Amino acid sequence: MAMAPHWRGFCCVYGGRYAMFIELTRLNDTKLLINPNSVEYVEETPDTVVHFRSGRKIIVKESRQEIQNLVKSE
Repeated sequence: MAMAPHWRGFCCVYGGRYAMFIELTRLNDTKLLINPNSVEYVEETPDTVVHFRSGRKIIVKESRQEIQNLVKSE
């Protein structure tokens, strides 16, 4: 599947449907893919904390604005 060069998300089949993912970086430099539909909100405190609907949360290197741009570009 061809993607526009500016597109930075990932796509995979999940439960028989395509799901879009964005790549974020934990503070220890490990990369992870998240489904933006599972995110409840993102805050900067000053670390960027991603809160999921499940109640789980992670701290990432990307800013709130960078995450918003990644989600918009998906």
